[in-house]
Amino acid sequence: MTGKEAIDYIHSMVWDRKATGYEHAKALLKQMGNPEKKLKYVHIGGTNGKGSTAAMLASVLQAAGYKTGLYTSPYIYRFHERMQINGEQISDDELGTVTEYVKTFADNMEDCPSEFALVCCIAFEYFARQQCDIVVLEVGMGGANDSTNVIECPEVSIMTNIGLDHTEFLGETLEKIAETKAGIFKENSVAVVYPSTPSVEEVLCKCCEENGIPLKVVGFQELHVRHRSLEGQVFDYGKRKELFLPLLGNHQLKNVAVAMTAMDVLREKGWRISEEQLREGLATVRWPGRFEVISKNPLFIIDGGHNPQCIDALAQNIKEYLGDRKIVAIVGVLADKDYEKMFRPIFPYVTEFTCITPPSPRKLAADELANHLKKAGAVATACTNIEEAIVYALEVAGDDGAILCFGSLYSIGEIQDTFEKVHLH
Repeated sequence: MTGKEAIDYIHSMVWDRKATGYEHAKALLKQMGNPEKKLKYVHIGGTNGKGSTAAMLASVLQAAGYKTGLYTSPYIYRFHERMQINGEQISDDELGTVTEYVKTFADNMEDCPSEFALVCCIAFEYFARQQCDIVVLEVGMGGANDSTNVIECPEVSIMTNIGLDHTEFLGETLEKIAETKAGIFKENSVAVVYPSTPSVEEVLCKCCEENGIPLKVVGFQELHVRHRSLEGQVFDYGKRKELFLPLLGNHQLKNVAVAMTAMDVLREKGWRISEEQLREGLATVRWPGRFEVISKNPLFIIDGGHNPQCIDALAQNIKEYLGDRKIVAIVGVLADKDYEKMFRPIFPYVTEFTCITPPSPRKLAADELANHLKKAGAVATACTNIEEAIVYALEVAGDDGAILCFGSLYSIGEIQDTFEKVHLH
């Protein structure tokens, strides 16, 4: 099986969020001989910041000399991003070989696994074959019933920022969502959590008590910014001084505080991570598509913000990094997102919205989004494709302006490729 054949097979599975991926993954892995039991994990749940926190941890563990697997979703540029070892994406050959092996078991199942459950099982098999020392494992959606939750007790369970997203599956309140997500807390582990409201922390605390595990709430009051620019951020965290992080935004400093707290837990458990290795790992972390500067002249920034909390962080970044520049936004959203509220925090900063249709079955058409934004009082133009949107945005922004792309991770890869093509010509 080639890499392309593997991806075609994976995408042929039904992406059914209502089905319990946990049961599918558990049944399939049992047939495969439970490769997931051969590995150690850092398990990361939450609503926002999971991927960034995972990337930070993986980068530090790699710098510390550990063979480190990283499993994330969704991908931005290519499917292979979802499974990495020491920063290297799974190759076509390996993806084809492992998928062909897993297929022999999946095809014999009475109830075929969902796409996400299948991908998880492929990842577990890949990381086990490669004999990873540790895997940083990002939850797909929720917690208790997520396919990744088939693992036994992780070294540390992390809960990043919790917000209202996927409410139709996870619950209508933050407390209910927190309860669902805290399904990843297991006995003999340690829970590291991003600070939240008292009622949410009470839910998380109760889940920890039920599993008899310690709860560490991260202390953001120990964070202090020394300097920030479009190159990155220099900051202090507690006794650690003048750390450098290339990822931009105050929310990323909060994510790195979560990651460092988890690293200290790993150290207490015997993982050898020196201060120099920690600094090196943070300074070299890469996590594309999160307020990422693609070009400085013209200034072209891509951000995967796709829910109200992400947009609040994006608004803060605009204020912090872009000053009084004229900003043209290229935006596209999925129809099931809360786009009614989504764009309001950005209105004061954006001169014009250029609307596109994301390449997804759940897409909201560009003209529908443009009409919504106009009704809300913004200047908006619908474009028929991404190239048209980029050419138009470059023209409107001018030499001193900035182009900011956000709203859907699904468009990011095509936007960057198209921008490079347009800009080079």
